[in-house]
Amino acid sequence: MADLKNIGDSVAAQFRGLGGRHPGQWPLVPRMLCGVGVLVAVLAAGWAAYWSGQLDELGSGAQNEETLKQEYKGKLQQAVNLDSLRKQKEQVGEYVATLEKQLPSKAEMDALLSDINQAGIGRSLQFELFKPGQVVVKDYYAELPIDIKVTGGYHDVGSFTSDIANLPRIVTLNNMRLTSGKDGTLTLEAVAKTFRYLDPEEVSAQRKAATGKKGAKK
Repeated sequence: MADLKNIGDSVAAQFRGLGGRHPGQWPLVPRMLCGVGVLVAVLAAGWAAYWSGQLDELGSGAQNEETLKQEYKGKLQQAVNLDSLRKQKEQVGEYVATLEKQLPSKAEMDALLSDINQAGIGRSLQFELFKPGQVVVKDYYAELPIDIKVTGGYHDVGSFTSDIANLPRIVTLNNMRLTSGKDGTLTLEAVAKTFRYLDPEEVSAQRKAATGKKGAKK
């Protein structure tokens, strides 16, 4: 204990009378503590002014590296499956072309309406209503709804719906409602929808309209 006290007194004595003296003339312990303080201050200033930003950039670089790795893996996977993707694209193109062939042009619509009418007449059905509605123009095709009401026997009505489904052009029956009469006949009310592709002029008009809407939103 006496040794520790003597050491403490010796250290304390080195801090007495430092005022007015040049730091280079200070005793060893004050000079060492002063040096440590300066070192800490330099490290703190360097951290705040330089190393902190460098570490942030390093962290950002590490994140970018991970993002680039993921993008590389994705592109590598696409490159490996490139042939398969090309075949899928060709198959989709063929499928779309097949569907387009099932869509009549504007000039062919009258013939299609006649086919629908003949499908009912061919099954000995009586048309009580056959009313084409307003054409609805979509992005790449036009839709024509037709209100129909036919009356006939059970099997004839069923065969008529099957004939509609088997037409070479796409025709769908919607909002179907069946009612039975006292004489055993059935009455079918439905909305037949057929579709046609747009002429080049109509496609151009649609694109201009879409561009105008985008410009109005901005």
